[in-house]
Amino acid sequence: MTVVQAYAKLTLSLRVVGRRDDGYHLLDAEMVTVDLADTLTFGDGDRVEIVGAAVPDDERNLVRRALAAVGRTAHVRVDKRIPPGAGLGGGSADAAAVLRWAGVDDPAVAAALGADVPFCLRGGRARVTGVGEVLAPLPFEPRTFTLAVPPFGCDTAAVYRAWDDLGGPSGPAGNDLEAAALAVEPRLAAWRDELADATGERPRLAGSGSTWFVEGGFEGDGRVVVRTVGPC
Repeated sequence: MTVVQAYAKLTLSLRVVGRRDDGYHLLDAEMVTVDLADTLTFGDGDRVEIVGAAVPDDERNLVRRALAAVGRTAHVRVDKRIPPGAGLGGGSADAAAVLRWAGVDDPAVAAALGADVPFCLRGGRARVTGVGEVLAPLPFEPRTFTLAVPPFGCDTAAVYRAWDDLGGPSGPAGNDLEAAALAVEPRLAAWRDELADATGERPRLAGSGSTWFVEGGFEGDGRVVVRTVGPC
């Protein structure tokens, strides 16, 4: 058996700078890898087993899609620690872990699986542009962040549609999708305000949500302290 860690990504800033003819939005973002991780265990067989979260294990699952993309089969047990729908790239990190296990380092294969998969495959710290497939590596910085992860997710497509409907607002804290995410999921506001009250910092939204984060380590109920890690 082979064990591979699938590290979460944290989007520190996100600007929406355009939209392609096919409807996909163009981004200018900074992403870092953090030490919150799923664990994938590869063995003989042909099965995907998800433990720790209610994630589909059918053809929609990114682990299955990644296996198909590299023409491999395996019994893959995925121990989930990255919350689904939290804007932390859990599914993309899992797909990238499959590519690393298979020895595939082709950015085109990664991009075909999803916009966050190329960054999760490389890891570390990068400026991310295009729809997520263009990476410019940045120097590693050891940093600590505190996450507040609500028990619900945000639908990424719905958030981008709301951003369009709102006229493409700029984000007040470095994330242009914040207003749209709050419009799609108003419960986010209470989680933002609770983290702000507990830390004295202005939380930022991770990607399209639902995670809020601040820089620094603030232990407490319902909060997760993470640290950056270097390239995979």
